[in-house]
Parts: sequence; C-alpha cells; structure tokens
Amino acid sequence: MQEITTAEIQESDYLLYIYTPFCGTCHVARTMLEKIEDVHKETIFYEMNASLQPDFMQQYQVESVPCLLIKKGDRVLEKVYAFQSIGNIYSYLYKHCPELFTEKK
Repeated sequence: MQEITTAEIQESDYLLYIYTPFCGTCHVARTMLEKIEDVHKETIFYEMNASLQPDFMQQYQVESVPCLLIKKGDRVLEKVYAFQSIGNIYSYLYKHCPELFTEKK
C-alpha cells in the first residue's frame, strides 16, 4: 500500500484504506489488504491516516475506521467497515474492480 497524496485524492478511481495508527482492528484489516496485494503482486490500495485528514473524513462522511472506500468517477460506490475476511474483501473487489481479475498480457 502507498500513502495517498492530495493530488491522488482528486483522482476519480481508487481503493482507499482509511485507518488510525493505534486501532487494533485497523492492523488486522491492513494485514488482509496486504495479503491481497501479495497475491496480485501489485499495489492495489492507497492508505490514509484518518487523524491527519479531518476534512476528507467529514466530506466523505466516513463513520469509523477501518474503512475501505471504493471510489469510481465522482461517486463513492462503497464504504466497507466490516472487513470480516479476505474473502469478503474479494467480493467487493469482484463487484467493483473486475479488471483486477482479468489476464494481463
């Protein structure tokens, strides 16, 4: 994962993992996302420390952390708060990012 920049926040499509450093559940969620990236051998998720971005948190009405915010175009398609399992996260990726599962040439 890589920390999202102010310029990248303005982009239209991204998967953003929002966390706080002292949140135990956030550390478990991070591990799940890192395993997904390891399988795909690429950076898929951006990350953001919620404590450092209060305006973003308010603008996008992020209710709690951890949160996986899925944005396409000018719309937030999902805000996932219950990570549950790697399989659960994959269900959201299949739904919103099918390009991750096509063969690359």
